[in-house]
Amino acid sequence: MNFPLYIAKRYLFTKTSNNAINIITIIASFGVIVGALALFIILSGFSGLRTFSYELLDVSDPDIKITSHKGKSFFITEFLVDELNKNTLIKDFTEVIEERVFLEYKNKTEIAYIKGVQDNYTRVSKIDSSLTMGVWLNSEFNNTAVIGRGISNKLSLGIFSYGTPLKILVPKTGDGFINPRNPFNKLNTQVVGVYYGNEEFENKFVYTSIKQAKELLKFKKNQITAIELNVAKEVASNLVANQLSSVLGKDYKIQTKEQLNEVFYKVINTENFVSYLIFTLIVIIALFNVIGAIIMMIIDKKENLKTLYFLGVSIIDIKNIFTFQGFLLTFFGMIIGLSIGVLLVLIQKAYGIFEIVPNLPYPVEFRFLNLFIVMITIIVLGFVASKIASSRITKQFIEQ
Repeated sequence: MNFPLYIAKRYLFTKTSNNAINIITIIASFGVIVGALALFIILSGFSGLRTFSYELLDVSDPDIKITSHKGKSFFITEFLVDELNKNTLIKDFTEVIEERVFLEYKNKTEIAYIKGVQDNYTRVSKIDSSLTMGVWLNSEFNNTAVIGRGISNKLSLGIFSYGTPLKILVPKTGDGFINPRNPFNKLNTQVVGVYYGNEEFENKFVYTSIKQAKELLKFKKNQITAIELNVAKEVASNLVANQLSSVLGKDYKIQTKEQLNEVFYKVINTENFVSYLIFTLIVIIALFNVIGAIIMMIIDKKENLKTLYFLGVSIIDIKNIFTFQGFLLTFFGMIIGLSIGVLLVLIQKAYGIFEIVPNLPYPVEFRFLNLFIVMITIIVLGFVASKIASSRITKQFIEQ
């Protein structure tokens, strides 16, 4: 066995005659345990939060969205449909119409967006899985709508509000005379479902059939505002978007889900990185205790070190004894902290003990990448701390 490693293990697992050093060593170990535990839980929490947020985006946004570079709307052509059908990486696509509208229910008003969708919309979006009450649109029933939970709360409107319809109004367009007493196109609808999502999404859309949206906005045949695509999950959306850009040309604006939510992705990734840095700083502070414990051990074992030196052990080997001791102290603390952290994450994932709000457990996700990041962070910092502590050992120090 490596001689410095053997001595380091003896020093680490054997109590010294000085109780103060034993206490300092226990405190240092506890600091490493808590640091590793906290860092792993934070990374697991952000992984779960990221996955949860991405699932909400699966409801609100498609994998790829095609819009026009010129104007709000465009006419769908046979060429465009053929190109989408020929691309084997596209699982499904649907035509949509979006426009800003006024909502009126009883004495309350709200500004939102109407979104007219085709029957196959649920094959592109998971919107039907986000309904908190009611059902999704059915082409067999006319003048129906699905609204966001935020809009429902603001208008005090639900699926059982049969007495008064929800009015969707949009200003009339055209060059001719518009009667000031009747300046809006109107659509009376019955709410059949309420969906949930992130705050912005819940307050944004009123879903109707694309036929109703066209009638309200006076769109012509084949006139739409966007095409939304669902691509095969094993395929990167960027690949499909690049293929479509090269085929369709500059007339169309093609955006992936990441591009549609660029700010959101930047914010959540930045928060994750900043949290990692903050808790890494906490680990560094905890490792100062390790440095202190090793230095105290060096002072306590000074006579033993002098004996080893006169027996022929080199200064480098003596330094390595305490480098190994600090590294082992950090390593075993890390293993204990990670073991507790993994157990807590698995318990939270299985039973949802901690909740954000009632019936919504805080999302966590166990990832080996997070485990690897914590291990590398603790091991590297622990090794550096041990090197700093062992650097106190010099020939002059031992011979004094």
